Amino acid sequence: MIHLTRSIDLDDEFLKSILRRGRVEVEAVEKDVRSIAEAVRTRGDDALFEYTERLDGAIINSNTVKATKEDIDAAYNLANEADIKALEKAASNIKRFHKMQLERLDFRESGRGITLGVVTRPIPAVGVYAPGGKAPYPSSVLMCAVPAKAAGVERLVVCSPPSPRNRFNPYILLASDIAGVDEIYCVGGVQAIAAMAYGTKTLRSVDKIVGPGNIYVNAAKQLLSRYVSIDLPAGPSEIIIVADESAKPEFIAADLLAQAEHDENAVCILLTNSEKVAHDVQERLSEMTSGRLPKLEMIRGALEKNGLIVTVKDLEEAMTLANQIAPEHLVIMTRKPGSVLKAVRNAGLVFLGSYSPVAIGDYSAGTNHVLPTGGYALTYSGLSVRDFLKTISYVDCSRKGLKNLAQTTITLAEIEGMWAHSKSIQVRDVQE
Repeated sequence: MIHLTRSIDLDDEFLKSILRRGRVEVEAVEKDVRSIAEAVRTRGDDALFEYTERLDGAIINSNTVKATKEDIDAAYNLANEADIKALEKAASNIKRFHKMQLERLDFRESGRGITLGVVTRPIPAVGVYAPGGKAPYPSSVLMCAVPAKAAGVERLVVCSPPSPRNRFNPYILLASDIAGVDEIYCVGGVQAIAAMAYGTKTLRSVDKIVGPGNIYVNAAKQLLSRYVSIDLPAGPSEIIIVADESAKPEFIAADLLAQAEHDENAVCILLTNSEKVAHDVQERLSEMTSGRLPKLEMIRGALEKNGLIVTVKDLEEAMTLANQIAPEHLVIMTRKPGSVLKAVRNAGLVFLGSYSPVAIGDYSAGTNHVLPTGGYALTYSGLSVRDFLKTISYVDCSRKGLKNLAQTTITLAEIEGMWAHSKSIQVRDVQE
């Protein structure tokens, strides 16, 4: 069951172990990853199909690896109307939120004879990895593909592993079609990352790869980042809840369970200044995990391994700890959550108030659920429309503007011994 402690009892070593949590340790799998990637690089499609059969138990070839219109139509026929509408509504909300991000990127500023500005341009080709292993994640397809298309990515590819029975999961096909994906391939694992990075006869290479995956997929992305751009480090899921005496214990317990449901390595932490809330949440968790829930063993394992309820002196101490840990998800259940938001420095995504559960961020609110874990929120942001764009600055300088900058430029150029730089100003005859 989840552990209950006080902040004053957290020793430095324990805190260090929390801060080091979830880092993707690629060394353990790097040899295998390198071997598969090299096989795909040198043997192309042959290696791609061979490893798909060996690791996923699915036999595919150049005629069956890519989804056809008939495959997508079949997926729509299999799904019920409510499922399709839910995917469409989620996609619409995601698109709206990420379109707002676009509106704040370009700018132009003029003065003293010079105009400076920034324009944005989309990355030409992007690959989305959609995990298949324990369960399909169509929501992750939406989170990656919808912002990419909102940014204007011209060629968008999805790769998702097949099963021995089905080449494509119908919900992956539905999400891809709703998001406007251009190509869908039934390949997964290291071989899919390598194919997208190097390119094969069947699957042309992309310029950037995004999307979550297991340790092999993450290791492959890191290994091949010399050849293709990647998104961010994403490992086991995490939640920190900061709560005061006004919070509802059943809400807190439910949110901790929801995070533990992701993975046996999920991190689930409550920081509260109320001993009553701490004990009540522990009791609720005990009650809620005593029945016969789906994934109950995984939930119990996560709570036992990485679950923690910490009583703190006050909310200031809670936020100090939360910022040190830099969680993927930070939930603030206090009387005035907006005022606590001002203290947030490091988090992937913040949820304010008792009626903002992480689940809406995972699926329907419109914000992105591809977020940094393992403490990487100290330096990384969650996936956004910016990840699919590059910015290009420009300078438009008049003769008057150059006259204002001439002597500064010449002086600095001569300090650095760059005579030709200085000459390029002098030749324009704008000095006083």
